[in-house]
Amino acid sequence: MIPTEKIPSPTMPTCETPKLLSGQKAVVTGANSGIGRAAAISLAEAGADVVVNYVAGEDTAAEVIREIEARGQRGMAYRADVSSETEVAAMFGATTEEFGTVDILVNNAGIQKDSPFDEMTLDQWEAVIGVNLTGQFLGAREAVRVFKKRGVVPEVSCSAGKIVAMSSVHDSIPWAGHVNYAASKGGVMLMYKSIAQELAPYRIRVNSIAPGAVRTPINTDAWETQEAYDKLMKLIPYTRIGEPRDIGQAVVWLSSDQSDYLVGTTLYVDGGMMLYPGFATGG
Repeated sequence: MIPTEKIPSPTMPTCETPKLLSGQKAVVTGANSGIGRAAAISLAEAGADVVVNYVAGEDTAAEVIREIEARGQRGMAYRADVSSETEVAAMFGATTEEFGTVDILVNNAGIQKDSPFDEMTLDQWEAVIGVNLTGQFLGAREAVRVFKKRGVVPEVSCSAGKIVAMSSVHDSIPWAGHVNYAASKGGVMLMYKSIAQELAPYRIRVNSIAPGAVRTPINTDAWETQEAYDKLMKLIPYTRIGEPRDIGQAVVWLSSDQSDYLVGTTLYVDGGMMLYPGFATGG
């Protein structure tokens, strides 16, 4: 009888698929918890060495470094306030000194300071804009300077560098009581499309991810009780909350050459929240 499929010899070596980001160096801001943590670990699983930026929580940053090293990659924790020009510049200087270069920036750090609009203080407004929008500008600017100086290294990547911005479905969906946050994310969306347009001729790819509801510490009130979770599900056609790893895997794909022709795109990872499920029965 002729076998229908070849049976490998027990001594035959196993072939492994090359890691998507082998040899690449990444910086992830706000990487010691939530989406940033998942992004850093996912990048390491794909073969990248990762700088774990944090502003508070040195112990949790150290835990992420251990996760990165457990996956056979190098990690470096670096404390920096992303809204500080000098601290961001110093972080990129330390990264290039330690790793030699930067191939990927994941601009993830973000905060919320919620308030009814007429009660919102200028401090609340400026804090959110400072981290969520200005912080992304400062990080992207430093990364682009590295990318332009180095250019394309074909054996590493098709592009000279990749920036993945963390936006939100609230770059498009209004959010009462969260005006500063929504304004910051709307700014992120158009800032990155403009940067992408300018930098595409240099083979620098700039894209953003807009998560919907994701199970992270920043939005515990939305999912920690059954009542809250059931209410949230009315906004999500896919009927589950997002997990940080859902976003981490999207970060890896946008950082890899598999998405080389994506430039200036916002990828909504939201379980269908942008489909406006309130209209599913005709509005």
